[in-house]
Amino acid sequence: MFLKKVFRKKDEYALTLERIIGFYPLKTSIYKQAFLHKSILKNTELQSFESNERLEFLGDAVLDSVISHYLYHKFPKQDEGYLTKLRSRLVSRQTLNSLGFKIGLQELMQSNLERASKSVYGDALEALIGAIYLDRDYSYAQQFIDDKLLRNHIDIEELIQTESDFKSRVIEWCQKEKRSFEFKLSESGKENDRLYKAELFIDGDAKGKGEAFTKKQAEQLAAEQFYKTL
Repeated sequence: MFLKKVFRKKDEYALTLERIIGFYPLKTSIYKQAFLHKSILKNTELQSFESNERLEFLGDAVLDSVISHYLYHKFPKQDEGYLTKLRSRLVSRQTLNSLGFKIGLQELMQSNLERASKSVYGDALEALIGAIYLDRDYSYAQQFIDDKLLRNHIDIEELIQTESDFKSRVIEWCQKEKRSFEFKLSESGKENDRLYKAELFIDGDAKGKGEAFTKKQAEQLAAEQFYKTL
């Protein structure tokens, strides 16, 4: 029985996952759900809860816990405010989107999106973490985040020096300089493939534009365009 288990042929999908997460998965079905974008549900018999959004919710909580633990021990002399700000950068959409693409999640994603966007990879990465937690346990999820993400793809010192919340910086600047500001949004595309356009106005003048698949990211891009001129 033991030899049969050792020498049985491994599943190709599971081997692809093993290369990405660092260990052989036990239940591949839950990982397949982690890469099932909600856009795939249209014109199918699948229900909304069968997309990766529930796993994304779970993985988000696990990721926050692991990152908090990591930062707490890495920076023993920093206060709560510093740790919170650094954690927000590590788990930002921009960071997660980049990480998801870097580790190769595009090989496994299933979606009906008309336009390719890295934003789906950040969501899928959180869903993957949720899947690891359910398939194995918290320690395996922590191992994956530590070994495959933090050690291989995150330069923590560079991240400390990198500004990512441009919208907050622009708002702070406007308040300090007593300037009025406004973000105007428009949208286009289908329900599951919607593109948002944001335009930043300072004292009534257009100062920055951004396009993304979320309102928040579009506003960040518009704010970044202006912030870099300050």
